[in-house]
Amino acid sequence: MNTKIGFVGLGRMGANMARRLKDCGFPIAAVYDLHRETAVSLAEELGAVASPTLADVTALSNVVITVVTDDAAMRVIFGGSTDSLLHGAQGRTFINCATVSPAVHLEVEAAAEKAGAFAIEGCMASSITQAREGSLYLMVGGRKSVFEGVKVILEKLSTNVRYVGQAGEAAKLKALVNMVMNINTAGLAEGLGLASALGLDLSMVREVFSQTGAASRVLVTDGEDMQNRDHACFFSAAHAAKDSAIALQLGEAEGLQLPLATATKAQFQRMVAAGLGELDKSGIAELTFRERIPKSR
Repeated sequence: MNTKIGFVGLGRMGANMARRLKDCGFPIAAVYDLHRETAVSLAEELGAVASPTLADVTALSNVVITVVTDDAAMRVIFGGSTDSLLHGAQGRTFINCATVSPAVHLEVEAAAEKAGAFAIEGCMASSITQAREGSLYLMVGGRKSVFEGVKVILEKLSTNVRYVGQAGEAAKLKALVNMVMNINTAGLAEGLGLASALGLDLSMVREVFSQTGAASRVLVTDGEDMQNRDHACFFSAAHAAKDSAIALQLGEAEGLQLPLATATKAQFQRMVAAGLGELDKSGIAELTFRERIPKSR
């Protein structure tokens, strides 16, 4: 366990992945977040350095795991003119776990190799609890040799690590996963909203759904929360809107029309516009239950 690991992006996922690897015996050398107080708090917890700069994370680490918000954030941390993870990065490996466009992963891989470093994508299809427990589902894209070099780390974070192919390929698959998940979430919210309007017992409806063609993984994770209006955030509506947009961009590039994905993105964007973007994706039910629909709509 001589590999020193750094983390950039200490939100719900990044912080819990760092805790998990610390529990597994990996030294967490450095952590960085735009919210300095977040980095300081986690650094104290894990015995790490709260790095003041991105370059400092690279200097202190052999492997850096990034979990940032979007394409723009990825370009900033790897391409900043005054501060960048790629400053002094020779020999380092970057594992990029955020859901971003496939093209950005290709950009980062090329930039890392130019700096004498390595980069792979470790796209996650799980949530906060799984990050803490080490039971993520990881889809990996990038050079196979780089994957093999950090596989022992990925296996501590995941119960299922799937190597998908070259850079960008895992990001494509992750976009599809989230597109379908988001469509299922929106569909379930409409079904339960209509059931409520019809005066049906929602617990009974969920039970019937579970035994029929209306069953889905989303029914298990979100159905009860939709009924009870418990939208504690595991995967935000704002992220759902962003990820649906990535899938739609891929579809547009292939000349495809994706009407369900388009409608789903619009619903999550309505949540954001109504000030509900930081609710869990289950909060889309707030737009489909008649008595809950925001008055602004």
